[in-house]
Amino acid sequence: MFNFISGSLRRGPSFIMKGLRGNPSKNRCSSDICDADTIFALSSGHGRCGVAVVRISGPASGLVLSSLAGRTHSRTVPRTARLCNIIDPRSQELLDRGLVLWFPGPRSFTGEDSVEFHIHGGPAVISGVLQALGSLPGVRPAEAGEFTRRAFHAGKLDLTEVEGLGDLIHAETEAQRRQALRQMAGDLGQLYHGWSQRLIRCLAHVEAYIDFSEDELIEDGVLNQVDSSVSQLQKEVERHLQDGRRGERLRGGVQVVIAGKTNAGKSSLLNILCQRPVAIVSPVAGTTRDVVETHLDIRGFPVLLSDTAGLRDTLDSVEREGVRRAMERVEQADLTLAVLDSTHLPKAHQGVPHFLLGHLRTLLPGGEDLEAALRRCLLVINKSDLLTDEQVAKIQTVLSQAEELPPVCLMSCHTGHGLDDFMEALLKQVKTLCGDPLSGSPSLTQARHRAHLQRCVQALAQYHRYRDLDLALAAEGVRLALTSLGRITGKVGPEEILDVIFRDFCIGK
Repeated sequence: MFNFISGSLRRGPSFIMKGLRGNPSKNRCSSDICDADTIFALSSGHGRCGVAVVRISGPASGLVLSSLAGRTHSRTVPRTARLCNIIDPRSQELLDRGLVLWFPGPRSFTGEDSVEFHIHGGPAVISGVLQALGSLPGVRPAEAGEFTRRAFHAGKLDLTEVEGLGDLIHAETEAQRRQALRQMAGDLGQLYHGWSQRLIRCLAHVEAYIDFSEDELIEDGVLNQVDSSVSQLQKEVERHLQDGRRGERLRGGVQVVIAGKTNAGKSSLLNILCQRPVAIVSPVAGTTRDVVETHLDIRGFPVLLSDTAGLRDTLDSVEREGVRRAMERVEQADLTLAVLDSTHLPKAHQGVPHFLLGHLRTLLPGGEDLEAALRRCLLVINKSDLLTDEQVAKIQTVLSQAEELPPVCLMSCHTGHGLDDFMEALLKQVKTLCGDPLSGSPSLTQARHRAHLQRCVQALAQYHRYRDLDLALAAEGVRLALTSLGRITGKVGPEEILDVIFRDFCIGK
């Protein structure tokens, strides 16, 4: 046998076999699937409906089919709907008449034998079928997510696809649906799998160089190729991380905060966007004292919209707390809608840009670079109905020439004038923050992915740091990077490194 001397390979064949036994993607059938209970659950949601779907998965699925549908599964055509009487196996009472589908493993969602009953959606029918299933030996109700867990164990889905499936189930907007479908289709997993394959090749070459270079069995230049590949991969991962959190924003919703001084029209703007009276509107300054939140779907993009207390100095302890919370939300916001009363603008129109810039300095986070803060801001000048047409025209002319300001919308929440332009500007900002889920490289959608990719970059940096000092420690950096990627998809296996060694190097034939 080879004398493995570095990392997982230097620990010898016993370590590799232990790794194989511990790799869930290789031998889960014997422990987790073949000996598993048969599970069942209502998969179509609760409540009255026209059709309800009850799903069964596990080794006793054929018995369930023959017990409730009155025919053996061997006579049922796979993946073909059959209209059947559904019978209680204890009393032989007719429970319902519905469709039955038989999915023999491994060509099923879970990889196991599976059955679906499509029955009428009345509560009594559903309850009767579920009770009948629970009466069968070796059959039990499924735990939350257990069908998908079995699909993962069977290698039908990797973890990114599982997460995409969960996101698809919870998607509330078109953009969320598109992103979830793309992830469930495996785009993100394929990207990480490609990176893993390249790292496996790099690690195999380094391990082989350590073990066999003294015997002159390894060709010159192998490490130079590894250096180049690791550097390129590190740049790709870093670019992937520098996505502005677009996928995470799209998955969880863009945090949009309405902020400004008292009586600027913040609550009126919130009510217009929600098309209902979410917040109290009053001429009394300081009416809003806490954060009022609501979820919106803006042309398919999810937004968490927050109205905040008016910013001003006050002796009222409750209002002071509201102001503190308002500033805290502005600091955390992905986008700030800075609302200003148009009657507060200076009479000299040429001084409007300078005035607005000063106003934004007091409103936006002071510790952040103003230019970066302005990129996450949309300035709303409200109450344009209180200005003359001539004043509005002059202000718009001046603002069109002010390059240092963020996008500015002149509108009236009272009359609705300028609302369409504001909505287009808001949509443009939200699209920029979320990106197009169907174009370009797939985006990160989970904080978990980001954390593991950051560890991957750190591990690749370790390779470069120890490359000329200790090649074994450099190889450990590649191995840690590979492990970090594997934790994202749920696929980590040392035997893949051996496969590359045997394929790429003809050592001892």
